[in-house]
Amino acid sequence: TPSDARGKVVIVSGPTPGIGRRYADAAGFIIVPAEQIIPQLRAFMSQVSTQMREPADTVVRPLSLAVPAASIPLFLGVPIANAHPGTTGKILSGEIRYRMVDAPARNVVAIIRGSDPRLRNEFVALGAHNDHLGLRDEGPVDTDSLRAFNEIAAKLYIARTHELPGFPGTGLTAPERSSIHVSVDSLHHIRPARRDSIYNGADDDGSGSVGLLEIAEKFASDKVKPKRSLLFVWHTGEELGLFGSEFFTDHPTVSRDSIVGQLNIDMIGRGEAADLPGGNPGFLQVIGSRRLSTELGDLLETVNTRDALGFKFDYSFDAPGHPEQYYCRSDHYEYARYGIPIAFMSTGGHIDYHQVTDEPQYINYSHLARVASFVADLATHVADLDHRLVVDHPKPNPTAECIQ
Repeated sequence: TPSDARGKVVIVSGPTPGIGRRYADAAGFIIVPAEQIIPQLRAFMSQVSTQMREPADTVVRPLSLAVPAASIPLFLGVPIANAHPGTTGKILSGEIRYRMVDAPARNVVAIIRGSDPRLRNEFVALGAHNDHLGLRDEGPVDTDSLRAFNEIAAKLYIARTHELPGFPGTGLTAPERSSIHVSVDSLHHIRPARRDSIYNGADDDGSGSVGLLEIAEKFASDKVKPKRSLLFVWHTGEELGLFGSEFFTDHPTVSRDSIVGQLNIDMIGRGEAADLPGGNPGFLQVIGSRRLSTELGDLLETVNTRDALGFKFDYSFDAPGHPEQYYCRSDHYEYARYGIPIAFMSTGGHIDYHQVTDEPQYINYSHLARVASFVADLATHVADLDHRLVVDHPKPNPTAECIQ
């Protein structure tokens, strides 16, 4: 339990979303991830850590280490497979020193007032995130050769598993990895080497940010506004841990109870067969649309059918317990934890996810525009209901760990 972890180092095997919030009083965490992502995870953990500062915040943050499963007996005295919740290991000692420096960031918020005198004090929220990953710590990389490697790696992985790898270039067997040969000379013959260290984030979440701006411009130019008001929030700090949406929902600029629903878009610029298995011109992942309000999920389907938009919704990542934990990994969750019905829409992962190769030339702009148009239609229908969206599922505890 969280109280048992106070002042101790918690060993975690498997998915970790929400672990820091649940065990906030732990002295640290030892993470046991899949072997192939340990180097990437260690590089991430060695970066300067960014946390959301609370008033008079002087709390020492827990330290996290990523270790292979084989080293767990050094800490627990038994293999991870033989451990169970509550297993007590050895005593660890040491000193952690921190230097705290402010790193200001801001959400961007806009409101389009509704047309109904009674309903305009209620809001349909729409969101995307305006941050990405910054610069590559390891320095510039040959962008085209990296993309060629990840493309071949993805094809090998998909051929074996029929799924896209959780992170580009991972999940390969040793023979598969050694079989990949990229002719860098051939690539450079087509185009000179492009060395880049900037995580551009064209799809994640440039596509969502641009789509949200287009939706706002559409409603701003309409002569007839929806009955309810529309609340647009471009959240900051999503990649760091949903900081912007957490802060906004904890300190909203409108009454939290006046928000009747939230529609979140994150990565809506891809979705074709070349991007992921099962991709197609009508592909759209939908997550969370019925978790609090069956009515919102039904309305989403109705809008697609009635307006003949032709989307083929993929609900696979909305499955309870799904290991990718998408329901817990984008800004919509911070609204859902307060009992606000949400729908999260995305065109899914691809070989450029969290890579310097996530660039504008790979965006499918017509697909992006279709998704934005659909979200605008859905927002209109929610805003024009003669009643609030019915919440017919239990509201979660806003301070509890997110459960996929």
